[in-house]
Amino acid sequence: MALETLSPDWEFDRLDDGSQKIHAEVQLKNYGKFLEEYTSQLKRIEDALDDSVGDVWDFSLDPIALKLLPYEQSSLLELIKTENKVLNKVITVYAALCCEIKKLKYEAETKFYNGLLFYGEGATDSSMVEGDCQIQMGRFVSFLQELSCFVTRCYEVVVNVVHQLAVLYTSNKNAPKIIETSGVHFQAMYEHLGELLTILITLDEIIDNHATLKDHWTMYKRLLKSVHHNPSKFGIPEDKLKPFEKLLLKLECQLLDGMIFQACIEQQFDSLNGGVSVSKNSTFAEEFAHTLRAAFSNVEVKLGEPSEIDQRDKYVGICGLFVLHFQIFRTVDKKLYKSLLDVCKKVPAITLTANIIWFADNFLIQKIPAAAKLLDKKSIHTVKTQRENFLQQRAQSLTKDMQSYYVLVSSWMTKMESILSKEQRAARFSEDLSNRCNVFIQGFLYAYSLSTIIKTTMNLYMSMQKPMTKTSVKALCRLVELLKAIEHMFYRRSMVVADSVTHITQHLQYQALHSISVAKKRVISDKKYSEQRLDVLSALVLAENTLNGPSTRQRRLIVSLALSVGTQMKTFKDEELVPLQLVLKKLDLISELTERVRAQCNCCFLYWHRAVFPIYLDDVYENAVDSARLHYMFSALRDCVPAMMHARHLESYEVLLECYDKEIMEVLNEHLLDKLCKEIEKDLRLSVHTHLKLDDRNPFRVGMKDLAHFFFLNPIRFFNRFIDIKAYVTHYLDKTFYNLTTVALHDWATYSEMRNLATQRYGLSMTEAHLPSQTLEQGLDVLEIMRNIHVFVSRYLYNLNNQIFIERTSNNKHLNTINIRHIANSIRTHGTGIMNTTVNFTYQFLRKKFYIFSQFMYDEHIKSRLIKDIRFFREVKDQNDHKYPFERADKFNRGIRKLGITPDGQSYLDQFRQLISQIGNAMGYVRMIRSGGLHCCSSAIRFVPDLEDIVNFEELVKEEGLSEETQKAARQLDSVLSDLTRNFAEGTEYFKMLVDVFAPEFRSPKNMHLRNFYIIVPPLPFIFSDPQFCGAFNQLQGEVE
Repeated sequence: MALETLSPDWEFDRLDDGSQKIHAEVQLKNYGKFLEEYTSQLKRIEDALDDSVGDVWDFSLDPIALKLLPYEQSSLLELIKTENKVLNKVITVYAALCCEIKKLKYEAETKFYNGLLFYGEGATDSSMVEGDCQIQMGRFVSFLQELSCFVTRCYEVVVNVVHQLAVLYTSNKNAPKIIETSGVHFQAMYEHLGELLTILITLDEIIDNHATLKDHWTMYKRLLKSVHHNPSKFGIPEDKLKPFEKLLLKLECQLLDGMIFQACIEQQFDSLNGGVSVSKNSTFAEEFAHTLRAAFSNVEVKLGEPSEIDQRDKYVGICGLFVLHFQIFRTVDKKLYKSLLDVCKKVPAITLTANIIWFADNFLIQKIPAAAKLLDKKSIHTVKTQRENFLQQRAQSLTKDMQSYYVLVSSWMTKMESILSKEQRAARFSEDLSNRCNVFIQGFLYAYSLSTIIKTTMNLYMSMQKPMTKTSVKALCRLVELLKAIEHMFYRRSMVVADSVTHITQHLQYQALHSISVAKKRVISDKKYSEQRLDVLSALVLAENTLNGPSTRQRRLIVSLALSVGTQMKTFKDEELVPLQLVLKKLDLISELTERVRAQCNCCFLYWHRAVFPIYLDDVYENAVDSARLHYMFSALRDCVPAMMHARHLESYEVLLECYDKEIMEVLNEHLLDKLCKEIEKDLRLSVHTHLKLDDRNPFRVGMKDLAHFFFLNPIRFFNRFIDIKAYVTHYLDKTFYNLTTVALHDWATYSEMRNLATQRYGLSMTEAHLPSQTLEQGLDVLEIMRNIHVFVSRYLYNLNNQIFIERTSNNKHLNTINIRHIANSIRTHGTGIMNTTVNFTYQFLRKKFYIFSQFMYDEHIKSRLIKDIRFFREVKDQNDHKYPFERADKFNRGIRKLGITPDGQSYLDQFRQLISQIGNAMGYVRMIRSGGLHCCSSAIRFVPDLEDIVNFEELVKEEGLSEETQKAARQLDSVLSDLTRNFAEGTEYFKMLVDVFAPEFRSPKNMHLRNFYIIVPPLPFIFSDPQFCGAFNQLQGEVE
């Protein structure tokens, strides 16, 4: 508002004090600094978006994309401006209708086709519960209501187009002529009308082929009947139920009965109030028929040829227009009808969208039965037979076609790289542009041909319910890869393509303008004046003015409509008109190049043929050399995601996406990743165990599959993840090797060797196992020994000097040993707290054993003999130099044997000896626990530089003013260091503790009998050595004999 108050002649003060210059320099410096920072930022973004992450860029995830399609900012009224007001109105009306049809087409292709096609997907029969069908249809009713409004709008536009054309080509001589139409043929109008009719035909075909939709609709109607009988139960007011039922009935009649197209052509085209007459307008009927014949002749020539662009789609529109013409005027051009049917021999089926295939012969016979009767049944049968023959021939030639296209596409890509890498020469700029234009168009033509072959073949097999051979599947998948390779080529070089397209468009516009200016001069030079000549001149001026600007769709449409008027009265010579039409076709194609390429390379149809994916993965696995093609297939599988977002039958389209994602990943894991993991593991095992000679590994006899190619692949982008095959296999091997090593610790060397081999042979970055204490020599665990202390002391023998336990006997070829290092590793695993628990367990065990020990010593037979031996030893000790006689020990042993022996030949003294051994083993185990603890502490504390001077980390952290969490961590570290230092310095004398516990009890007066123990010691080693000596003697005697 402040700016408006300033006077228009207000100026800056002219007095210059130099401040402006200083300010400008500062701003300039700031701007320079900003540019430098911005440049470095862009460089970082460029590095981050480098295409080394994935071979195929994901169009929907790229943060930066280049849009080449120009959008028109001016309205049609602004664009269509000539001195000829009447012509302006005609062109404006027709252009507006064509634009409306294009909008309807876009809406149908993106929203309505996909919504219908994906209905019922995302839920398997097993996961569906009763009522799910009705819930899905309940959500879908609003979509059907929108579709009903869309169809109604299409009907209105069709009627309007027919009326507008009928008014222009009127046969009523009394009515005033708007413009002279004798040589004017608005071909574009009929093409657009054909497109609109194709939409209605496609909707019919989708619904007709959708059994799930019809089943769910029937169930929903039954549900509504139940609600009608008891509305209060469902909480629905009865007055709202009746209108809803009427709505459903209307939707069913309009959409689900397969009458969308039929209802359109059966509309009342003649105005009832005496307005526009259509059915009796002979001029319009003749013009309609003439344009149909002309359009068909243009389409028929190109159908099935390598230069075909969109003729199949136009053919569907022509068939629709032909039926519309018959419906309005009730006349049939038999020759044209037969020609339309003859096309079916060359093109037996046309894919309308996704997996929906359309048969022209069925359509024409059904919609115009009167004309069908005139044909002989043999010719109709021939068309159907031709369809089966076509499929058979296609199956036979698929591999050959794939090989030829492989060569063609590869050479095209080489040419594309070559031509885009060269710098354009100023002297031959026009020639370079023409070459680039031709290469771009050739790429598009290859994409169209490949797309047509894949869609027609796959959909025909599905429609005719015939099985495909594996060879055919593999060939078709290869063609899909080629299709995505073309798209990738355009996308990868999008910067250069964008630059070239702009120049090519300008060059083509210049050629078209040159042709039009020549014709315009010819018209101006002719001095004969007439209204028709004035229309021609105005049309040429309009075309010329419109071409002077960006090549938007609206401008090209206006040029096409204007030239429909401008080419009458032989304004152009034949040798001028054909090149002009060719230039305009090229302009159409180049202006929408990236959009058209993307549309042709869209593999959304693969969603309905995803059954081929497992076979494809098996083929990729067998031919690992070509593993890089996985990128293209996953890019193709990703194409259906934008279409899935229009699904309306589920709570959210994300449910459908998750279901699809899960399905594809399960197939990938089953048919590629898991197989690859197992094969790599098997290969590593066999390589490490070659000394066992398990099977023949000679590659010349059994062949060789080099799976290493999979590990050179860049990660594959799919949905919101990257599938890294190398990382997946590495993780699998790491996990397997670790788990199996923990189960069988003695195999650690084998798995270590396999790990090294995986790195050398496949380049896998394996992770070290890092088992506790970084050793695989764990031995028996302390916890295990503690739980089974009674078993341990009976099965192991203790070496007092070396502090080692050795297994007494074993069923294997080796004996287990337990030493201090094993105990230290166990303590490191479980923590030092386990030591106290172990000693406590051992104490409980010793209590029981000492009780048995005491009972044996208290026995009258034993006690009396011991007292007798003590008395004897006292008497003879001075004579025997304080040595116990051997004979007396032997006599004691024999005396005990007389008391009785066990079934396995052991005396009571043998059993007592074993009891003492077990007590000794338990005491030795306690001793080893202490040594192991000290060993563990020394290993842990070796990183502390000086045990005498340990800093307080908590104080240091507080001085620095660090966070509360850091202080807590420092406090914990101090506590750990303090515990370690104390344990290392002191240790716990567990052995002494046990002595201190048991000594008072042993020395009490009630246990006086235990003091006799020393006299039983001499016989104990005697009975231990006696059986061993006897056994050795018997063995020696046997060998001598």
